[in-house]
Amino acid sequence: MGVGHPLDPLTPEEIKAAAAAIKATAAQKDLSPLRFNVITLAEPTKAELIAYEANPDNVPARAADVILQAYPKAPLIEATVLLSGAKPTVTAWEEVQDREPLLTPEDCILAEDIAKADPEVVALLKEKYGLTDLALVACDPWSVHMPPIEGRLIQLWMYERTHLDDNHYSHPIDFVPLVDLNLNKVVHIDFPWKDAAEPWKVPKANSNYHRNLMDKGWRTSLKPLNIDQPEGPSFTVEGNLIKWEKWHIRTSFNYREGLVLHNVGYEDGGKVRPILHRGSLVEMAVPYGDPHAPFQRKCAFDVGDYGLGFCANSLALGCDCLGHIKYFDAVLNDSKGEPWEIKKAVCLHEEDAGILWKHMEYRNSHAEVRRSRRLVLSFVATVVNYEYCFYWHFYQDGTIEYQIKLTGELSTNPLSPDEDPANPKYGTLVAEGVNAQAHQHLFCARLDFSVDDPAGGKGLTVSEVNVEALPDGPENPYGNGFVAVETDLTSEAKAQRVCDPFKARLWKVKNPNSLNPITGKPVAYKIMTNAAPVMLATPSSLLQKRGGFALKNIWVTPHSEQERWPAGDYTIQSKGGEGLPLWTKQNRRVDSGNDPVVWHSFGVTHIVRTEDFPVMPVEHVGFTLKPFGFFDSNPGVDIPYAPNAASKLVNGCCNGNGVANGHANGNGVANGHANGNGTTNGYH
Repeated sequence: MGVGHPLDPLTPEEIKAAAAAIKATAAQKDLSPLRFNVITLAEPTKAELIAYEANPDNVPARAADVILQAYPKAPLIEATVLLSGAKPTVTAWEEVQDREPLLTPEDCILAEDIAKADPEVVALLKEKYGLTDLALVACDPWSVHMPPIEGRLIQLWMYERTHLDDNHYSHPIDFVPLVDLNLNKVVHIDFPWKDAAEPWKVPKANSNYHRNLMDKGWRTSLKPLNIDQPEGPSFTVEGNLIKWEKWHIRTSFNYREGLVLHNVGYEDGGKVRPILHRGSLVEMAVPYGDPHAPFQRKCAFDVGDYGLGFCANSLALGCDCLGHIKYFDAVLNDSKGEPWEIKKAVCLHEEDAGILWKHMEYRNSHAEVRRSRRLVLSFVATVVNYEYCFYWHFYQDGTIEYQIKLTGELSTNPLSPDEDPANPKYGTLVAEGVNAQAHQHLFCARLDFSVDDPAGGKGLTVSEVNVEALPDGPENPYGNGFVAVETDLTSEAKAQRVCDPFKARLWKVKNPNSLNPITGKPVAYKIMTNAAPVMLATPSSLLQKRGGFALKNIWVTPHSEQERWPAGDYTIQSKGGEGLPLWTKQNRRVDSGNDPVVWHSFGVTHIVRTEDFPVMPVEHVGFTLKPFGFFDSNPGVDIPYAPNAASKLVNGCCNGNGVANGHANGNGVANGHANGNGTTNGYH
């Protein structure tokens, strides 16, 4: 079916074949109708992949994992379909009790349609607000934390619109319907303002950003800035394998994690040295800090509740990425088991990243400088109101950077009746009567390192490094001494760690079986992150029970094919106590020989600003993986000297046409005299 590698995502034909096999089995069991939730690649095991990489004749079986519901009772069913046999065959079929599958985009649209067709909702909109044109009502579909009743629930935050393109977050409505997707009806409505002295009035002031509705003049001062690569990009792509500047990277894409990295390595000494066997974002908790009912129910687990892949955008050339772009399409499934394609879901391109390294010999003003180029793999997910822009950056010096840019819309609500309108306690007033509550975004990345280990990381060890000042004494007579103290994290209990900026704390993933020829120490990569609060909810809260992964910045577990999701396999209306907190109670060994997997939790605590409305400027968060004794010297020192001939000197101002008042000489140096080494007055 056109598959080139065992990790390639399912093709449209494979999705159809898997669905057909499931439908045939369901018919034998008299189960109908069916609603497909997920049809995705059953990834080969780590052992199978390592065997395949060693010998491509060892091709793993091709299979699909399927999650579905069968009505009218709507049990959750997990099934596996073998695709590589003579014909697709269902090899596993299990009903899972007391669990709810994630909310697909179709589920979210269905919930809004159900609410707008409900007689009570329609009557409330008409009687309380005079709203009869339901196209001007927006219903934001949220998963339900702390559900007040049983069922497969979606809560709908309601808004009015003055126009189809209007920013509805300026006009919150004060009742919240709950829809049961199994019953296809509204089963509960909350009225936050029911005890208020005066009825809620929907704010009428518009606050827009849509280009067709902007009532402010556009800036006229910005001149074009183009990215030009006259010889094309420096990367090559073979299927899902990317090669660029000594990097080798394989990618895949699925409904839940979105973009996944596999078999990341760097060419050194004539061979590709492995660094990362598999890396992805595996969970995100977004708890809101307003304890007023029903806002205590606002805590989405965006990866497990909605699926980042399902929420991926189709990217626009010249907008989401600039330069010479290679796009990767994504193929997922709909509720009928049909393939659903997202064109241009993943973007691959190069960027200038400033200076990679430089030194000027001040004695003779000779400078050596090299520009940094980075390779960018990215996708964007819209999870109801928020946009999450996910970026993997690869640098020429062996650095890997993971960056998330948060943008989109604030989830606004009516200001609670007992809140001070001038100074809300649990949020920020972004327009009259419109409250944007404080909240956290708590991410978790699963990093299965393979640092110089052809066995996929089985022999690695994780350690923590803290900088400690020496006490005054004979060893530190001048009081300036400090040392780096390294401690191996040998068990799951010892490996539950938090950031400490006062000790410059970092973590190393090292290979004791591969030693650096200069230092004699194990080659390693270090994990660098920004210190920020872990989950702020109290230990007694359901938030902590459900989102326990966010209580530590670092967890380490031994590799297990069954341990993929740090908040549990199914997060919709979960009771908590699953995932990382449960697994690590075993206190298994995670040192060399136990194939350690690192789970890194990091995040943003968002105290809203007025500048975040009507649309949020991006907020950055992420982490960096840097070689630490992995190479015997700077791996970027072989980058050739190449001044940019297209750069021009601006003599104080530009003319009316935006042309710089300067001319480049034959060497591309503008308005200056280059010495024999290509430098201008000591600088490039």
